[in-house]
Amino acid sequence: MKSLLLTVLLLELVAVLKAQELLLDDQEDYSGTWYPKAMVHNGSLPHCKLPTRVFPVKVIALEDGDLEATVTVWKDDRCHEFKFVMRKTKEPGIYSTFHGKKTVHVEKTSVEGHYIFYCEGLHNGKSFGMGKLMGRNPEENPEAMEEFKKFIQRMELQEENMFVPEIRDECVNESD
Repeated sequence: MKSLLLTVLLLELVAVLKAQELLLDDQEDYSGTWYPKAMVHNGSLPHCKLPTRVFPVKVIALEDGDLEATVTVWKDDRCHEFKFVMRKTKEPGIYSTFHGKKTVHVEKTSVEGHYIFYCEGLHNGKSFGMGKLMGRNPEENPEAMEEFKKFIQRMELQEENMFVPEIRDECVNESD
């Protein structure tokens, strides 16, 4: 009787592990280095707050499906690096971050190695939205850019709020 019970439990365990394996296989792998190719905002950013230089974003997939992103920004003539975790939600491609204050939508484009990351939420009590066309390599891709423009139209954003910042491989403080 004990061996029958152990066999049933073992079979259930194998079935559960196989089901988890299938779920993990269906998930996109966002890990690696991403290069911002173009950006758009919903009009909430003043011109002086727009990034003039951008740097590759590093993403690590965590065991539970969450993502850890390392972002470098250029502010006050200095490099500032920070990490944050994007928590997986029940909806595929949607993550919650900054204690649930912001939502990040990750959308695959039809162009190989290109995705659109769109972050929205509240910042200082105002609605905030920013999208980035991201690629696995730094080279320009006109097809991906056209798809990003269609995304802008679909999201009812203004194309004049789109910009292409200067991409740098690494951030080096100029006083260093």
